[in-house]
Amino acid sequence: MANLGQVIVGFLIIGIVACVDSAEEQVVTYVFGDSLTEVGNNNYLQSLAKSNFPFYGIDYEGGKATGRFTNGRTIGCDYAAAKLGVQSPPPYLSLAPNDDAILKGVNYASGGAGILNDTGLYFIQRMTFDDQIKSFEKTKEAIKAKIGQEAAEKHVNQAVYFIGMGSNDYVNNFLQPFLAAGQQYTHDEFVELLTSTLGEQFTRLHQLGARKMIFHGLGPLGCIPSQRVKSTRGICLKQVNLWVQEFNSKVEKLIATLNKHLPYAQISFADTYPIVLDLIENPTSYGFKISNTSCCNVDTSVGGLCLPNSKLCNNRREYVFWDAFHPTDAANAVLADKIFTTLFHQASSSPAPAPAPAPTPRKFLMTLINLD
Repeated sequence: MANLGQVIVGFLIIGIVACVDSAEEQVVTYVFGDSLTEVGNNNYLQSLAKSNFPFYGIDYEGGKATGRFTNGRTIGCDYAAAKLGVQSPPPYLSLAPNDDAILKGVNYASGGAGILNDTGLYFIQRMTFDDQIKSFEKTKEAIKAKIGQEAAEKHVNQAVYFIGMGSNDYVNNFLQPFLAAGQQYTHDEFVELLTSTLGEQFTRLHQLGARKMIFHGLGPLGCIPSQRVKSTRGICLKQVNLWVQEFNSKVEKLIATLNKHLPYAQISFADTYPIVLDLIENPTSYGFKISNTSCCNVDTSVGGLCLPNSKLCNNRREYVFWDAFHPTDAANAVLADKIFTTLFHQASSSPAPAPAPAPTPRKFLMTLINLD
């Protein structure tokens, strides 16, 4: 599954933009990712990576599971949408191929997905990043059939693409001792494989018309419950965090190179690491009590989901983590508020040549992703 590390500044920016749809300027977003951004695709698959059962969704509207891997709302669209009064893109597999909804954005994210096709194999079915790109290609063909080739090319050029991938390649691949990747590769070899594959995937999306892409760097994977349980003292795994930082550094360099060589590419790297680490290391500063274990008490290195027979914590609002991988609704809310406040503080404190009214949330976010 994914981890809290992919919930940060870039995630909120793209989440808010993804959820905005106004009469003056429609913003279309295509979301690629794993369980942190999934909104129900795996419900339609024969997958072990599902969350369409209790106690997932216990704090969501209606108290029912939807396929989101948390007890309530996700940060990227749910909390952003609540602030702006709009809705998020639907799961790809819930739509008919020619559904008009594809013109307003689609979410392809799938729990267990990774950059590598081998990642998450033991979940049986899941949509890998390659699968998601192929699905987007089908979406583009459907858009062409609806509005014509020229309009379709303009449509996909102007859309925004959120990509949150990589944590499963570590948590459910390289870091699993019974899987081949951890035995077949050194980390230097593995991170090279990840970044070279990711470069090819960025390039394919660009060939399909994607121009404005935001990729989320990984957070401190060594500090999520599924990794802490491997330590006899329950502490963060320092080596894992060092590997994550190496991955982030190499991806950031990759993106800089792609922006130079792919025509009109505007790929951004969102650094997820510092704020998530601060939340985990200083939970009381954010109103939490516990960040080293999960509310569902399922801190196992394999599995780690909150099952119907799990013993829930007494107060879900005191925990940063819901299960062994994913944040609670309360953690998502705090992060959304903190990041939103930080973004607009930066906007209002930026020097200006003359007094001007503070930018609206929409206007500022458009500026951030170069849509205006």
